[in-house]
Amino acid sequence: MKQKQVRVALWLSLFVVVGLVALAAAQQAPRADHYEVVADGLSSPRHLAFNAEGTLYVAEAGSGGDQCIGEGENQRCIGTSGAITVIDGDTQERLADDLVSYALADGSDTTGPHDVAWDGEGNLMVIVGLGANPDLRGTDAFFGAISNNLGQLVQVAANGTWTNEIDVAAYEATANPDGGELDSNPYAIERVDGGYLMADAGANALLHVADDGTITTAAVFPNRMVEYPSGSGEMMPMQAVPTSVDVGPDGAYYVGQLTGFPFPVDGANIYRVVEGEEPEVYAEGFTNIVDLAFAEDGTLYVVEITSNSLLSGDPHGALIRLEDDGSQTVIADDLFMPGGVAIGQDGYLYVTTRAALGDGMGEVLRINAQFTAYLPVIVPPGTAETTP
Repeated sequence: MKQKQVRVALWLSLFVVVGLVALAAAQQAPRADHYEVVADGLSSPRHLAFNAEGTLYVAEAGSGGDQCIGEGENQRCIGTSGAITVIDGDTQERLADDLVSYALADGSDTTGPHDVAWDGEGNLMVIVGLGANPDLRGTDAFFGAISNNLGQLVQVAANGTWTNEIDVAAYEATANPDGGELDSNPYAIERVDGGYLMADAGANALLHVADDGTITTAAVFPNRMVEYPSGSGEMMPMQAVPTSVDVGPDGAYYVGQLTGFPFPVDGANIYRVVEGEEPEVYAEGFTNIVDLAFAEDGTLYVVEITSNSLLSGDPHGALIRLEDDGSQTVIADDLFMPGGVAIGQDGYLYVTTRAALGDGMGEVLRINAQFTAYLPVIVPPGTAETTP
C-alpha cells in the first residue's frame, strides 16, 4: 500500500516552519497601478466564485479556535471561525461566520471552508476540508464531536444558517480511490449537471458527487517519481494533491495539482479528465497550483500559491495565463500567498491573498484588466494608468 509521505494539511504549515509569518507582517501593500482591493479583513481566504447575479462569494478557512489537541509546534486548535464573505458592489458582509475551522495555535495552516458553488435550485453550497483520516472524526483524538463537520458539503441559507448535506470525506473511508493511507481533504468544487465535481487533495482524486449524495470516482492522480534532494540522483514518489477543477470549453474536466513533498519548482501539472479514461497531462511547468479558471473565450488562468516552491521561504505566488501554444504569460507575480481566482461579468480577474494565514488581513484584489491581453483596457477609478 502506498504511503502518504506528507499529509496535505501540512503544506500550509511549511510556511510557518520557514518563518513566513514574520514575512507576512512585513508585507508591503500591493501597488495601486496593479490592483484594487475590493474586500479586506478576511481570514485565510481560499477559492471564490460569482453567482448568476454577479455577486462574489469568498470561502474563508478561518483561524481555528480554542479547543486544542497536541503540544508545542504540533498543537492544533478547532473552533467556528470559518466563514463565507459576500461582496456586492461596494458592500462586504459575512453571510456565515460560524463554520468549522482548525489551525495551528497561531491561526495559520487552516482547514475549513475551501470553496463555494450553487446547487440546481440556486442554494449556496460550501465544501469544508478535513486533511485527515475521515474515521478519526468525532473521536477524542481529533477534537471530538465538532470535527464531524469537517469533510462535508454544506448548504448555507440566505439567513446564514447552515446544514451538512453530503459527507464527502466518508467516501475515502469506503472507496480509498488511490489505494493509499486514508486521507480526505475536499478542496475544490464545481457545479455540473446533476451534481458536482470535487477535487479531493488528500485522496489524490477527482470525485463526482450527485445531488442525491451518490459519490463516484471520476479520476485518480497517481504518484510521480521526482528527484530529491535536487542533484542527488535519488528518486522518491510525489503525490498529486489536486486542489482545483473547472470544466473546459470542450466539456472535459481540468484539474490543477499542488503536488506533495518535495514541492518541486515547475513540477505541477494541469490534467485533462474525461470520465472513463485515464487523466492526461494538458499543461506542465507550474509550481504549487491552488486554483484555475476558464474565461468565456476559453483562456485558462492559473494561480500558484508560491512560484518558488513551498520549501523556498518565498511566500509570493502568481496569476498566470496559459497561452494556446502551451506557454505561460505571468499576469501578476507579486501576489502574497494567493488562494483562488474568479472571473467577473465585468471581465476582471479577482484573486484572494494571504490564503495561508488566519490573521484577518486577507484580501480580494481586482487585477487591472490592462494586464490581460484578451480584455479591454479599463483602469478602475482612482488608479493610475500605466504601461503593461
